[in-house]
Amino acid sequence: MAAEIVNQKDGLEDDVIDPAFALHRGGKMAVQATVPVRDADDLSLAYTPGVAKVCSAIAEQPDMVDDYTWKSQVVAVVTDGSAVLGLGDIGPGASLPVMEGKAILFKQFGGVDAVPLALDTQDTDEIVATVSRLAPSFGGVNLEDIAAPRCFEIEARLKEALDIPVFHDDQHGTAIVTLAALRNAAKLNGRTLGELRAVISGAGAAGVAIARILIEAGIGDVAVCDRKGVVSQDREDLTAVKRELAGFTNKAGRTGSLEAALDGADVFIGVSGGTVPEDAVARMAEGAFVFAMANPNPEVHPDVARKYAAVVATGRSDYPNQINNVLAFPGVFAGALQVRATDITEGMKLAAAEALAAVVADELSAERVIPSPFDERVAPAVTAAVAAAARAEGVARR
Repeated sequence: MAAEIVNQKDGLEDDVIDPAFALHRGGKMAVQATVPVRDADDLSLAYTPGVAKVCSAIAEQPDMVDDYTWKSQVVAVVTDGSAVLGLGDIGPGASLPVMEGKAILFKQFGGVDAVPLALDTQDTDEIVATVSRLAPSFGGVNLEDIAAPRCFEIEARLKEALDIPVFHDDQHGTAIVTLAALRNAAKLNGRTLGELRAVISGAGAAGVAIARILIEAGIGDVAVCDRKGVVSQDREDLTAVKRELAGFTNKAGRTGSLEAALDGADVFIGVSGGTVPEDAVARMAEGAFVFAMANPNPEVHPDVARKYAAVVATGRSDYPNQINNVLAFPGVFAGALQVRATDITEGMKLAAAEALAAVVADELSAERVIPSPFDERVAPAVTAAVAAAARAEGVARR
């Protein structure tokens, strides 16, 4: 493949054929100084001897590190390369273009600096130890593209170990945006979350987090399905994570296949890939909502979904109602860093979803239940809501 992409002649590389490669050549980001170093006076302040005064002050008063270094303004974007986009376990090197992309989205949409860190290990203990040792340099940690179920333990242990926000975007970013879109879809159709029964296809990172936030938000009921059907308490093949999931979902006690669970359901949320048969979608409740978010191929094609659903959303940018994590994570971290939060709580996530939904609350239509990623109102609204929630929940340090 590489030979088809790059033409080499006389030791020099011609421009790549594919524009994606042209854009990525040399990487997508760089480090830039925020102070000038023009002469000896500048050098003596930015580095030695002036820097020693600041170092000594921080040593005496450790909290000063937030004011006199970049720590309180920068996020580590951490991956082990095990679940990258829809590409799967491609390793740390191949994951780096995605992590760079995440970092520039932090800056573009939230004004937050971020550093991509692709770790050459998939051992949970090693990842936790490595990130813990790097943490003094950062104000927050964004975990990215780490496979389930390992991602759950890594996040839980880092949240316990560190006094800075730790956020697994594949879980919580997806959940926040999904809840915001569902709130607006329900509002548009004169319904409440409490009246809805949802079915989630996929019991990985995103599926578990979506189920949890929907329960927190007061949905009527939600059942989560994996490859073997509904995750229910009568199954004996469940992992620890899925056993916990079965304990707080599926109040109706449904069992069997995804298709059976969809019979009469109000909401389908797809975060698994695969294809849902059209006849299963047709058996959903009248005025249903279909959020088929697998990329690049949604579980239900939008043309099929529109035959039966009142609102259709996907993960793709070429269809209306794109469920895109960039609507959440820049503002979530900007708000958390603004108040130097020690954690990102469930209340902060719910506040982010409510703020995101409110951005287009007066502009709702079947093709607009969620803002565009380029809507300039999004990041400020989410930032303010998350900062306020952090203060209300007692995790803000300023």
